[in-house]
Amino acid sequence: MQSNQIDIRRIATDIDHVFHEGGPRTDEPLIRGAIAAVIKNPFAGRYVEEISPLMEDLKPLGVSLAEQLLATMSVGAEQIESYGKGAIIGSDGELEHGALWHVPGGYAMRELLGFEDDVSARNGGKGNALAIVPSTKKVGAVGTALDVPLTHINASYVRSHFDAIEVRVPDAPRADELVVILAMATGARIHARVGGLRADAISAWNGLR
Repeated sequence: MQSNQIDIRRIATDIDHVFHEGGPRTDEPLIRGAIAAVIKNPFAGRYVEEISPLMEDLKPLGVSLAEQLLATMSVGAEQIESYGKGAIIGSDGELEHGALWHVPGGYAMRELLGFEDDVSARNGGKGNALAIVPSTKKVGAVGTALDVPLTHINASYVRSHFDAIEVRVPDAPRADELVVILAMATGARIHARVGGLRADAISAWNGLR
């Protein structure tokens, strides 16, 4: 499979339904999902000074993965409350190659989830998905796991939504590959109770507070 100049070897998804973690059982589970695409790293094994044009080629992949993940989670965009992204770089690549995923992955989810609703209209029509999409990346061998951070889509300081989801593709990344990842969740940690800014108290609508 190819997307523009992106050679995709496989796409893996992981959906997690959490009902409790030893405390009271919820009627509706927290749904957390991640999607990972294993792609060829065109810069593997050599140093290339100008790599940023690849970000443009990655944009359609970002949009496609965001849409696939939402569909696989079987929820509407309005139900997503947190998101994150990440990349695992094969051993013939460098950390900077994973940074190419920041813009295509982040903006794909913000575009998909950035709808206008009654709440946002009452707060100046700012829309949704205002917060920066948190990210992590590392160079690793085949089977490397990555903890992808999750934070609230509208305010980075909502403590109840600080979370992470572990992502691993068993046969990736090979030395000349990248694993690019998107993650979403429908709510806070299942038993969040350590205070801080609540999602229903977001006021600044600037992606922070």
